[in-house]
Amino acid sequence: MNKKQTPIKTFLGFLCSVLLILAGCDEMRLDMLDKKEVGPEIGPIDDSVVTANTQFGFKLFDEIRKTEQDKNIFISPLSVSLALAMTLNGAAGETEQAMTNTLQLQGLDAEAINVGYAGLRQTLLTSDPKVTLTIANSLWARQGIPFHQSFLQRNAHFFEAEISMLDFNDPSASKTINQWVDTNTNGKIQKIVGDTSDPDTVLFLINAIYFKGAWQREFDPSRTQDDSFYLANGNVKQVPMMRQQRRYPYYRGENFQAISLAYGDGRMRMYIFLPDPESDLNTFLENLNAERWENWLSRFHGQDVSLVMPKFKLKYERNLNDTLQALGMDVAFDPELANFSRMAPLELLPWDNLYINEVSHKTFVEVNEEGTEAAAATSVGIVGITSAPPPPIPFTIDRPFFLAIRDNQTKTVLFIGVVVDPAP
Repeated sequence: MNKKQTPIKTFLGFLCSVLLILAGCDEMRLDMLDKKEVGPEIGPIDDSVVTANTQFGFKLFDEIRKTEQDKNIFISPLSVSLALAMTLNGAAGETEQAMTNTLQLQGLDAEAINVGYAGLRQTLLTSDPKVTLTIANSLWARQGIPFHQSFLQRNAHFFEAEISMLDFNDPSASKTINQWVDTNTNGKIQKIVGDTSDPDTVLFLINAIYFKGAWQREFDPSRTQDDSFYLANGNVKQVPMMRQQRRYPYYRGENFQAISLAYGDGRMRMYIFLPDPESDLNTFLENLNAERWENWLSRFHGQDVSLVMPKFKLKYERNLNDTLQALGMDVAFDPELANFSRMAPLELLPWDNLYINEVSHKTFVEVNEEGTEAAAATSVGIVGITSAPPPPIPFTIDRPFFLAIRDNQTKTVLFIGVVVDPAP
């Protein structure tokens, strides 16, 4: 296949977060959603929501990596927080407070949270025309359950969630949901729910994000060749390594070096943090948090770099129940104590309670040489000097590393991960 026929996939990322709400219930009459509630105008994004998403993302990642050391991890804080924020519209009392605290949204009321996420989503979707970013939300409700109109309308208005009522006893219901996921992840995830649902399932809340970005300057495929990648366990693998020498934003930290690679006009960027050979990834991650992350990003500056990095394609899947409970959301998973009374009128329904049964998260990422050529969005100033310029800084990613994708306009972290084996 020639290059014209090959789809651009310099960086492809997609993920899907799904929450499954369970209840013991009988068949009830459906209360249809007739129209979207007229809500407040969606204005500029709230910095507190972005800050909360960053803090939540690093706490979520840290909790995951405690149980998955020396394994590939790739998550999206934004996807998980969006799915939880939709669910938050149905929570009340201690459950609402626990979810708010877990999402690091303390001090914001429900209206501010909804408006904040709506503004953030709207801003992200009108970003770089050379970068494809879609953020889709949906609610799949069991027919016969009289959900509060206000719960459905808030999610339809602020999150632009598609609301669908399905007969979960019909085998085609799961196919319908999975087809939506398949479409909104560009075919990368074909299945997020099982062929048959739990008979007590009353609701699925799903978020799907798809990202496709072309490097601002693509790598030359003719320079890619196999080279050694040193795994944490001491084994060595031969993997295809891409090569490029140019000026990059670069930072030399304590026992690590970091680099930033731009997509499109430079608003969206990949950040790679590589521990020094005498250190290791776990040591670096022990010192990683949202505050240090922001501090490090402020220290990047232009340097001539000789970059060598692996091509890789990864799939990741995780049930987040234990992780979210460890972060303080345990009451939302408790069949006895969970309070989702803003989701449906519990006092009128013949079931004991509503609670979260499962939070599933799936991702995919592929990084290679391809991309579209585009004029650089930033210019590089060259200062005349009388002596020869220093040689480029070597940056060879031949051992486990940390990476993140960030929208630099809103400062939103879209993806976080570690690659310990680029060829699993």
